[in-house]
Amino acid sequence: METHEIERLIRISKEHPLLPETYIPWQDDPLPGDVFLPERLNSLHGLPVYDTLTPGQKLDLGRHETVQVMYSYGWGEQLFCLFVNRYILDIPPHHAEHRFLIREVIEEYRHQEMFTQAIMRLNGDPVKPTRWHRFAGTFTAKYLPPDFMFMTGLSVELVTDKYGYYLRKEPGVYNVLKKVNELHSIEEGRHIHFTKGLLERYTAKAGFFKKTLYSLLVLGNIYFLRSLYIRKEIYQRIGIPDPEKLYRIAYRNYKAKFAENCLGGVVEFVNDFGGFNLLTRPLWKSILGVRF
Repeated sequence: METHEIERLIRISKEHPLLPETYIPWQDDPLPGDVFLPERLNSLHGLPVYDTLTPGQKLDLGRHETVQVMYSYGWGEQLFCLFVNRYILDIPPHHAEHRFLIREVIEEYRHQEMFTQAIMRLNGDPVKPTRWHRFAGTFTAKYLPPDFMFMTGLSVELVTDKYGYYLRKEPGVYNVLKKVNELHSIEEGRHIHFTKGLLERYTAKAGFFKKTLYSLLVLGNIYFLRSLYIRKEIYQRIGIPDPEKLYRIAYRNYKAKFAENCLGGVVEFVNDFGGFNLLTRPLWKSILGVRF
């Protein structure tokens, strides 16, 4: 990415800051008929069990799953900030790349606080990451090389941006959630543009092996992200019998819905740098449910 483009992104960030304290109408209560999650993103919608739930259980399911997604957003942004603070130590502070990443970290920390406040507004109690999640997330943030970490960060941003699109645009979503995702989308748009430009320095000179590795890295990261969203504890909380069995069914259902609704931007990105080949294409199809 050219320096003048980065300077433009820095200028926009400084001249048009979006503060959750004033941008989000935190005082708004849900209106009658409001939902917390569109059905297309609901893990049980489309299964026979969904039709047996009461309206209150359906609403509560959406509330719990939205809380889980926002918590995962915030946790992932904490890990990315950990990496960025390590990465910029080697970049002179007057360089445009350093200064933009400082702005990005500032915005990411605001997002984390915003998601926390939204979770509190919904009286949420997110299910914490497993020990395996914590180990994998911390290890990657501390030790993966920059190209791998920026690839990882971009894949998460592309998914969350698409997820947020439905929360912003679908009718009947609670207004606080609409505005939270609207603010997030505006600022993440700059982060996505910057990261795509930065990654071109790596993907442009990557050969078959490196492109394959990048593709598998993105695949693994999306699988990791998806496993944070759907948790059997949520079904226990809303009173559904045999949550362990239901979780296995719901996970397969959500895999298909997630691939259909949330992976378009990621698939386009991987395709653009040539990450799909005879090795990676079957894995994307079997593990993530992507249709080619």
